[in-house]
Amino acid sequence: MTKNGNSLDKKTFDKLSRLYIIALSTIALSVIISQILVRNHLDTQKSDSTVINIAGRQRMLSQKLTKEIVSLTVSFDENKRNLLKKDIKETLVFWNLSHTSLQKGNDSLGLPKKNSVKIKQQFEAINPVFDTIQKASKSIVKNLEINPLTSIDELALDIKKIINNEGEFLFIMDKIVNQYDLEADEKVVWLRKLEFSLMVLTLLILLGEFLFIFWPTAKSVKATLSDLLSAEKKAKKMAFDADKLSISKEKSIKELRALSHAMDETLLFARISSKGNLIHMGKKFSRLFKLSKFKKEVLFWNVLTSNENEQAFIEDLISQHKKTGWQGEVKSTTKEGLDIWLEMSIIPYRLTEDKSELLIIASEITKRKAAQLEIERLTTVSFEEKMSQQKIISSKIIENQEKEQNRIAKDVHDGIGQMLTGLKYNLESININDIERTAIKIQHLKELTTNIIKGVRTATFNLTPPELSDHGIVPAIAKLAKELGKLTGKEILFFNKTDFNNRLDSLTEINIYRITQEAINNAIKYADSSHIVVSLSHSKSLLSLVIDDDGKGFVPSEVKKVNNGDGGMGMTFMKERIKYIDGRLFLNSELGKGTRVTLNIPI
Repeated sequence: MTKNGNSLDKKTFDKLSRLYIIALSTIALSVIISQILVRNHLDTQKSDSTVINIAGRQRMLSQKLTKEIVSLTVSFDENKRNLLKKDIKETLVFWNLSHTSLQKGNDSLGLPKKNSVKIKQQFEAINPVFDTIQKASKSIVKNLEINPLTSIDELALDIKKIINNEGEFLFIMDKIVNQYDLEADEKVVWLRKLEFSLMVLTLLILLGEFLFIFWPTAKSVKATLSDLLSAEKKAKKMAFDADKLSISKEKSIKELRALSHAMDETLLFARISSKGNLIHMGKKFSRLFKLSKFKKEVLFWNVLTSNENEQAFIEDLISQHKKTGWQGEVKSTTKEGLDIWLEMSIIPYRLTEDKSELLIIASEITKRKAAQLEIERLTTVSFEEKMSQQKIISSKIIENQEKEQNRIAKDVHDGIGQMLTGLKYNLESININDIERTAIKIQHLKELTTNIIKGVRTATFNLTPPELSDHGIVPAIAKLAKELGKLTGKEILFFNKTDFNNRLDSLTEINIYRITQEAINNAIKYADSSHIVVSLSHSKSLLSLVIDDDGKGFVPSEVKKVNNGDGGMGMTFMKERIKYIDGRLFLNSELGKGTRVTLNIPI
């Protein structure tokens, strides 16, 4: 009995073991099969959100393309046309890539290579519409590349094709997006049915194993779906951040273009290679020498003059000083035979370690040179003593002007030129895929652009202000005090005590302005003053201008040669100019009590 019992127990145990093993094996097999099926299905679903997103974006891109092309009908400016052409080309490339990838797959975009039969049929229906819009868009771009100002009438047929086909494209694209969404829902429904079937099978085999087998599987599926949703949110956030970064980059580029335009319009500015080939010439320079278009092999000296001797001189000048730089006067002759004198600076700078260029900054001094030559002619004919004195005055004025030109050239080279080079390299190093580092670079570019604009304003401010020629000496001095106060942080005040607003001779006004400018600059640079007051008053025959500062002062008698106008706080500059306009200058100063400069000018 025991033997039989033992045998029975053994049989029962063996049977239960076999059943348990079968049950566990079945459950294990069902779990394995379910995991394989679920994971394979999830792998196919990973691309569903990307496919739907890109398919939906196709609608937006087609609308964007249509909007940009329709905008051509109201844009008649060449720059705007070029910007629209660039946008159309970029949109067209992205639109074509997405359309092709949706049908043939694209690993970089995460698009599968297989579509359902119904979606393939829908793409076969939309492809002729797509081709029509694409062909018309490429035709428009081609016409714009040939002539940015192509008339609307020439583009009307292509624009009409795009507008007429846009609605049909959007309609069929909506059906495709809906079909993608429907198929994705069907996959989810199928997955749910599979899970339910596996759950029923597992419960029928061994209901008691439910909590130990099915629940972990369900949790795993849930976690995977959660990860997919989280990944989708991250992808949307990255796309949004990329759009913001693109806007910031576009803004920086616009600011850089505005700065470049300001330099072209303000300075006689050009860039040439070390061999003399013209790389870029500013608009003001181009207008002066009537150069509209040029090729890279055009030599700079051939643009400046048609005289062979002058060309050889400039060529030799650039060859000798391309490494050290140079500044001086250059004579050129236009194709019409007109003589033009330039005060020119040659500034070498390196783009990279193995590539260098020359920066040319010049100002036209034809009238000044003509006056100088006339003075020399009169000196040899008559009035030798008087003209000799006038020549001394003129040479000192020219010397100060040359120093000012040197200072402006140095400011542009050391400040603006270096910052522009840095700005160029920073723009070229932007990697839009690295959002965080690019955002930091964009912020740095904004600060660098602000500094460049400030540098240009500072450099151009020291030139003759438009207020002087347009409105007279009073507005010019008021603007001088206000701008220098902003730039230096000093408190500079201007008072027109007698409300003087009359215009004077242009030479008188410019000399009064330069003397005042020199006096204020001396107070800022050498006197350590924090408050400067400029007072103007007048009578019927006399205009009086007083510049007071609260600086450290000095003893005039201890300054070498100050009495004869040969030096001392810019006194040579001021004394020669005041003599030129028949005025008088008085200087009063004491140590620790500041300085007063008084100008009396007959009117």
